[in-house]
This record gives sequence, structure tokens and C-alpha cells, in this order.
Amino acid sequence: MKNPDRQKVTDLTDLPNVGKAIVGDLHLVGIQDPQDLIGQNAYQLHDELCRVTGEKHDPCVIDVFLAVIDFMEGGDPVPWWKFTAERKRHMTRDHKE
Repeated sequence: MKNPDRQKVTDLTDLPNVGKAIVGDLHLVGIQDPQDLIGQNAYQLHDELCRVTGEKHDPCVIDVFLAVIDFMEGGDPVPWWKFTAERKRHMTRDHKE
């Protein structure tokens, strides 16, 4: 698992869980720099990605977004799938409201 210095990282591909495909997705929603992730909402980014591309993207993309946002906001570098349960709880809660 990559563990860059979040204060100095300048390339999205240096972040944990991020490869070229996710970089492309992040660019489509206006994220150009790792610092741009701070304060973002992973669910809104996913919704925007689906809107911009006209496609429904896999919900696991939300998990990756959650992981990289959490990392940039001070969390430990953990695999994206550690956020799957959080996403499922969030999405189930939203559908009950």
C-alpha cells in the first residue's frame, strides 16, 4: 500500500488506491491535484461522474473516493474495500429516508 507524504504529494497516482482509471475519473469531476480532494464528498463526486459520462459507474468507485478523501484528510492508507461497509450503510440509509 502506497503511503506518500500527504502534505507533499502532487500526483494523484501517488495516492493509495489510485491508478490511471481513477485518475481519469477524478479529472472528469474537476479533481486535478491531491489537495483538491480535501473537503470533497465521495457520493457527490460519484453522482457527478455518472452525470458527466452519462453512465452509471460501479458503486465501488465511491469506496475508492472515500479512501482517497479520508487519506488526504489525515486518515491511514487503507485498501479501498475497507470503505465498502460504510458506503453500503450510507446508501441504505439514504434509501430509507
